[in-house]
Amino acid sequence: MKAHKIHSGWKNTLHEIIYEADTPLGKLFDLVLIILIVLSVVLVMLESVKEIDVHYHKVLLTLEWVITIFFTLEYIARLISIKKPWKYVFSFYGIIDFVSTIPLYLSYILAGSQVLLAVRAFRLLRIFRILKLVKFMGEASQLKAALKASRAKIAVFIYVVLILSVIMGTIMYLIESDEAGFTSIPRSIYWTIVTLTTVGYGDIAPQTNLGQFLATVIMILGYGIIAVPTGIVTVEFSRHKKGQTAASVVHTNTQACPSCAAEGHRDDATNCYNCGDLL
Repeated sequence: MKAHKIHSGWKNTLHEIIYEADTPLGKLFDLVLIILIVLSVVLVMLESVKEIDVHYHKVLLTLEWVITIFFTLEYIARLISIKKPWKYVFSFYGIIDFVSTIPLYLSYILAGSQVLLAVRAFRLLRIFRILKLVKFMGEASQLKAALKASRAKIAVFIYVVLILSVIMGTIMYLIESDEAGFTSIPRSIYWTIVTLTTVGYGDIAPQTNLGQFLATVIMILGYGIIAVPTGIVTVEFSRHKKGQTAASVVHTNTQACPSCAAEGHRDDATNCYNCGDLL
């Protein structure tokens, strides 16, 4: 019984350090983790520069192995510190952690797998847990609610833009010749979308006066179209914020469930909202 308590004790301590950012050791661990994540992304970028890779390949590879081993140990520690490891394995962060850990191992098995090293950048999402930005968590919840409330309007807007792109692209195909680059309707639609979004690659350009006039109209429409989704989300965000009272604000923390690793619990929560186990 005593051995069982000791075993549970170190697992709970390990869980608090790895999964939570409320303790000094937890903050230190996550801070070190973020530094290594940023360093790993920098290493990937440096390796892509041939001049640097030729002169410092061994140094870069050694640092990469050190970081990969740390990520591997961290992944294993996350598995053994919770009661239901599969909950973490198949969670969003679990999948990101796994994919960001295996690239270096795969590089010795599969050719061209080095490009997967860049996915480590996704782990920078943990910075919100590390800095314990509860205020930002609340703002993120409001933004999520605003996006959810405006999804129908945005869907209709995108549908209208797609119809407009098809119509304008077809007209431009009829106006311009193959020599101008408008060789098919899909290619003309591609040009319309590029112009409408004010990207303007310049790989295709209308040559006729009528085509240039239509392009001008599409460019002007583009400026108005860009502002529409922003306005929709802003209105919903303001409406949600005005309707929120002090009593309705839900304060969350960085506490993670020791059973299923679920995060985002309320400050007054005693049980996990996901599995029901005691926090």
